[in-house]
Amino acid sequence: MKRYKILLVAFAFLGTSHLAISQLLQNKNQFTRQDTLRGSITPERVWWDLVRYDLDVKVEPEKKFISGSNTVTYKVLESQQVMQIDLQEPMKITRVLGNNKELSVIKEGNAHFITLEKEQNAGAKNSIQIFFEGNPRQAKNAPWDGGFSWKKDRNGNHFIATSNQGLGASVWWPCKDHMYDEPETGMTIAITIPQGLTAVANGRLTDESSKDDGTKTFVWLVENPINNYGVNINIGDYANFSEVYEGEKGVLDMNYYVLKDNLEKAKEHFKDAPKMMKAFEHWFGPYPFYEDSFKLVEVPYLGMEHQSSVTYGNQYMNGYLGSDLSGSGWGMKFDFIIIHESGHEWFANNITNKDIADMWIHESFTAYSESLFLDYHYGKNAASEYVIGTRRSIRNDRPLIGDYDVNHEGSGDMYYKGANLLHTLRTITNDDKKWREILRGLNSEFYHQTVTTAQIENYIADKMGLDLKPVFDQYLRNVRIPVLEYAMVKKKMHYRWTNVIDGFEMPIQILIDGKSKWITPSTKIQKLRLPSKESEFDTVEDFYVEYKKSGKLN
Repeated sequence: MKRYKILLVAFAFLGTSHLAISQLLQNKNQFTRQDTLRGSITPERVWWDLVRYDLDVKVEPEKKFISGSNTVTYKVLESQQVMQIDLQEPMKITRVLGNNKELSVIKEGNAHFITLEKEQNAGAKNSIQIFFEGNPRQAKNAPWDGGFSWKKDRNGNHFIATSNQGLGASVWWPCKDHMYDEPETGMTIAITIPQGLTAVANGRLTDESSKDDGTKTFVWLVENPINNYGVNINIGDYANFSEVYEGEKGVLDMNYYVLKDNLEKAKEHFKDAPKMMKAFEHWFGPYPFYEDSFKLVEVPYLGMEHQSSVTYGNQYMNGYLGSDLSGSGWGMKFDFIIIHESGHEWFANNITNKDIADMWIHESFTAYSESLFLDYHYGKNAASEYVIGTRRSIRNDRPLIGDYDVNHEGSGDMYYKGANLLHTLRTITNDDKKWREILRGLNSEFYHQTVTTAQIENYIADKMGLDLKPVFDQYLRNVRIPVLEYAMVKKKMHYRWTNVIDGFEMPIQILIDGKSKWITPSTKIQKLRLPSKESEFDTVEDFYVEYKKSGKLN
């Protein structure tokens, strides 16, 4: 879930022009050294590999203040002595300990360079403990302009949550804030809060303990690798209910944390969750985090794909806050946040981009998952009508892939242009069994891994048995939509691709006199013999292309 999509939808409903939206969201691409320190695998990052985090944080709601420590366990890949840890202002690192000795820290903006005293020998596993405190950035419009959301529920109880996709986990806790590296053995998250409230994080609750000072500590254990922005804490006057789902890998615990006033409503509305699990295990393979359970957690903002702790704030309505993003009617058959954000468990949390420039891998597949949910429960026509309907949100303003090594995302079109690219590829495959095998294969081949766009492209092309490079280049790295230009000349149809990159080829299905016909146009004029001079041409909407009829092609 990202800011671009919701801004687009909001403006679309308000009648704002695509041009105005594009101008509002235009990125000037003026990158700074801080962008490079955040977005690249710096020399101070590359030499060490994350093993685990042990995060301990105390939250003081009245002061909007947090403090604590993060113990970073790492494996030495090559001998170096300076480590980069990230923490964004106004948060502060107060001290760092290694082997019980205080270490030197040099701060450069949000990057902190720690000089290690112990010799770092390749292959060794070491750890440091980083202490931090401060009033973390408050979210202005969570989750798109994220940070800490300090809210209260209708009964005046504190209702607090974190959200930091894009912005970065280092907005509130010190970490190696780059997508390429995840703690391979997971992490613990200990949260100390005032008694009377409940703290929910990722993974499973392993301990609760009350203290004489009026606080209570909740300890959550994550057994699987986890991306930084997937780590979250949520605090509220929660009620909990649960169910057991018999999934592909056995028993899966599904837990739900909601405000107490919403308990009965949630028990009915959250029936979409097991329906989601059934559909996505069918299409994508087993839920990737059985060991950590699955949770939906109510929060004071719309929602986010935090790993094994999906946050929810869609006001217990179907659609997106009661609206159908596709205009097809099918979007009102499910709660958008439950389905979309849970789809990220497979694409974002299981398969994670190495660089945020490749965020389309997260959002395109997950936007596409909305139609696959419909496919499973309502049929292929429903899925097709939904994904085609979402084209009304596409702007074609910038490429879907951003700039590498500077923490820069591509266009917000990564949602529904990306989803329509995938729907087009499914149609080209013309074999739903094979297409399902490809989707499941991705989640198996890249299980708990960080990946590049090239890896995803190559996997799909290999399994489809096609050269898809021009197709991916056209849709991911270009803003133009292919146009099939054609002319009916006597008993022949002349056709070619226009508005495309050099060398573009892509097979497409058309209808001649109502009968299906596959052709593979290129930028050169080709000819197709027709049954008669009166033959009629019609389109197949499942391809995200445009059509132009001409009197003659030159």
